[in-house]
Amino acid sequence: MGNNNKTQVVKDLKEKSIRVSREFNSPISDVWRAFTESELLDQWWGPAPWRAETKSMNFSVGGFWLYAMISPENQKHWGRMNYFAIEHLKSYDAEDCFCDEEGNINRDLPVSKGKNVFTETHTGTQVDFKLFYPTEADLQKIVEFGFEQGITVCFDQLETLLNQNKI
Repeated sequence: MGNNNKTQVVKDLKEKSIRVSREFNSPISDVWRAFTESELLDQWWGPAPWRAETKSMNFSVGGFWLYAMISPENQKHWGRMNYFAIEHLKSYDAEDCFCDEEGNINRDLPVSKGKNVFTETHTGTQVDFKLFYPTEADLQKIVEFGFEQGITVCFDQLETLLNQNKI
């Protein structure tokens, strides 16, 4: 079954936030797994031709996901997602940041905090997440880094995996 929904990205400079939403024609359990299991995240999180590679993941309150975004030239840019609250199959709160290979956060680059919400629909699962940045300049920097294009490609890759029953 095809999905005509597209990724929606809404930037709010006054609120210093970005809201991303998309509906997937798949059960909530599959979509949840795609966001919370490193083996699955590695298959779709990096926007092609980049790819994601997990170094470690502990999806639990107080845990984190440490991963590299790897370029076609094999350059690694490290990221870390810290988990603060988890409601199984419903939502999780996280902090998303740039870091080094050991997971030490780079405070010179934007750090966001937000909530990722999963809602069952008649045709599948709605995913909504909203990221908040400390300053408007941080939000602008993320936009300049190509966030909107990158997350759209990632969600398209996720949709393909779901539609091919690979999750």
